[in-house]
Amino acid sequence: MTTDIAVGVLALQGAFYEHVKLLRQAATEVALKNGQRWEFVEVRTTQELERCEGLIIPGGESTTVSLVAARSNMLEPLRNFVKVHRKSTWGTCAGLILLAESANRTKKGGQDLIGGLDVRVNRNYFGRQTESFETPLALPFLNSRNGDGRNDTFNGIFIRAPVVEKLLPVVQGEQTGEGALDETVIAPAKEAEGERAKKQVLRPVEVMATLPGRSRTLRGEVAALGMADEVGDIVAVKQGNVFGTSFHPELTEDARIHVWWLEQVRDLLDNQDQHR
Repeated sequence: MTTDIAVGVLALQGAFYEHVKLLRQAATEVALKNGQRWEFVEVRTTQELERCEGLIIPGGESTTVSLVAARSNMLEPLRNFVKVHRKSTWGTCAGLILLAESANRTKKGGQDLIGGLDVRVNRNYFGRQTESFETPLALPFLNSRNGDGRNDTFNGIFIRAPVVEKLLPVVQGEQTGEGALDETVIAPAKEAEGERAKKQVLRPVEVMATLPGRSRTLRGEVAALGMADEVGDIVAVKQGNVFGTSFHPELTEDARIHVWWLEQVRDLLDNQDQHR
């Protein structure tokens, strides 16, 4: 019996419908084997989450999403999904904040994090709603799919957007040093046990996209990270099964990132099947 592959979009608040729309468009370009098909689920309950092999946490208001998730008893299942079962997860804007292991400019107790990305994010780094903007982004991970040498840009939409201001050491457990900083919250530890833990490999954070112009907060980090001097504000990162973007691809009509991410979901599942 052929089982469809379910991918969820967390639908507690924010731009979840827009993600579903682009996922449906992207699905026409991402082939599956053995007659499998994509199924897209608006996730509001633990039962719906358990059906999924991938999850998008959309843009919106991160504090509201974490509050609703806590009241819905979804926070621990979400942490298990990302950090124990290591399923493919993508967060946009507010979703990036929730998937960070550390977030600053936050009152203690005012923001629950899911975690999964060993980064510190600066919330509302680009300012208020009135300071939102659009800009063309160079995304090398998309250009590598073209296979024809093109360097197409992607329209980045930034709305009260965060930025990744620091790549953190890769650790199993809590980023305890970050928790000692003022106005900074950290995600609680969540680790696999037994045989599952032995099979997990903690991967470093990959910088997937930057904005031109070096970030004020990153100047002291450039040499240590081995980056070129022209490194900009980090607006997309990936670490193993987790991907995060500061901007909102779902607010465009361009499905290229959704196509790329569905390929990541498919490839991770294929790799897991091979190692069973």
